[in-house]
Amino acid sequence: MTSPLTHPTSEGRWTPRLWGTLLVLCAAMFLDALDVSMVGVALPSIGADLGLSTSTLQWIVSGYILGYGGLLLLGGRTADLLGRRQVFLVALAVFALASLLGGLVDSGPLLIASRFIKGLAAAFTAPAGLSIITTTFAEGPVRNRALSIYTTCGATGYSMGLVFSGLLTEASWRFTMLLPAPVALIALFFGLKLLPRTERERTDGGYDIPGAVLGTASMLLLVFTVVEAPEVGWGAARTILSFAAVAVLLAAFVAVERRSPSPLIRLGVLRSGAQVRAQLGALTFVGSYIGFQFLVTLYMQQLLGWSALHTALAFLPAGALVALSATKVGTVIDRFGTARLIVIGFALMVAGYILFLRIDLDPVYAAVILPTMLLVGSAFALTFPSLNVQATNGVDEHEQGMVSGLLNTSVQVGGALFLAVVTAVLTANTPEEPASPQAVLDSYLPALVVITAIAVAGLLISLTGLRTRRTRETVVVAKSMSQEAERVTVRD
Repeated sequence: MTSPLTHPTSEGRWTPRLWGTLLVLCAAMFLDALDVSMVGVALPSIGADLGLSTSTLQWIVSGYILGYGGLLLLGGRTADLLGRRQVFLVALAVFALASLLGGLVDSGPLLIASRFIKGLAAAFTAPAGLSIITTTFAEGPVRNRALSIYTTCGATGYSMGLVFSGLLTEASWRFTMLLPAPVALIALFFGLKLLPRTERERTDGGYDIPGAVLGTASMLLLVFTVVEAPEVGWGAARTILSFAAVAVLLAAFVAVERRSPSPLIRLGVLRSGAQVRAQLGALTFVGSYIGFQFLVTLYMQQLLGWSALHTALAFLPAGALVALSATKVGTVIDRFGTARLIVIGFALMVAGYILFLRIDLDPVYAAVILPTMLLVGSAFALTFPSLNVQATNGVDEHEQGMVSGLLNTSVQVGGALFLAVVTAVLTANTPEEPASPQAVLDSYLPALVVITAIAVAGLLISLTGLRTRRTRETVVVAKSMSQEAERVTVRD
């Protein structure tokens, strides 16, 4: 339940308390996204300072992804069962402490452990925060506006993380680890005062402990396998056996969920076409962008010789466009609906990737790179909020945390999976040393084609939503005409 003092009507103005609540949740979402992107630029400095190998450095990124992606399903359901406010605040405090630890340690394993703990905490703050919004703001224009602000804060955090990391790494990589700590503590302070109190969900079936164990184990193993596959080899026995084990765990998880009186995920939710399209849309949209950002960073820094800050500033127009649209996207969703905006967003994303195929060894930023950044920023501004609205609309209040966890899992697994695929394609086409700059550039193009294909797949999936919408509208019109004809017959 949400506090009646904070639940707005569809017409009422937002109170200062409502704005404060949303800002606290946005701060946590911003930090989650910021932390994912900010550490990448700092990796060379971390490796030099702590004497870490390339394979160890990978786990500074992968440790966070493993904790985040592996525990999201559990985090979402825990928020429903134990109380969203309580889960959010406890996890935010853990996130702050892990950030502080990460900035102070002098050991690679301890740094990786702190990153895993931060990912674990984010796996609870993200679904709890999203479900607080969907249960505090009434479904419709009010919720759409809140979700558009919330999700664009996440996208902005991801983009701004690149800029912050470029600036902070110039002083010390430790600042990139420490920055989230004071922000998280400030958000925690205001969260204690502003977040609405929620009641635990009452369940007669007890907690779904077998489902929680199987679901968490399958997600952890899936993310771990995907992260390790490019280095171990996609065709290696270890990779194949890991994927087989994931399949067995998921099959057992489904069997348990179908029989559990209080499942971790109610599988009936996935009977909704809109829900499935939202999950697949999040998987392909974020997955293609993560791969694109990775490829572009390599292109700018390794091939063009740009600095970390120069590279970060090149991405800035996309992040700025997302930030400026935050308060307006909700109105656009109200007018055009999520299905249309998701299609438009994917189309813009595909167009941006295709334009980027024009890159060369001496690109004119304004003519070659900037148009892609603006198209990608526009795609994020329209698509990401729409996916969140589509996934959470029409879902019962007591299942909002579950659906939020499922959506965030799609985002994280999509990012990890398709980044691994792009990395594998890039590695397979890397020319032998010594290689000319043109040969290196040519090796990037197959990976960019794969990235574009992933976005095209998302576009095709989203187009089915328009067909469903037209069919539904035709049925409604036909029923209305039939009812009108019956009324005319009765009068005659």
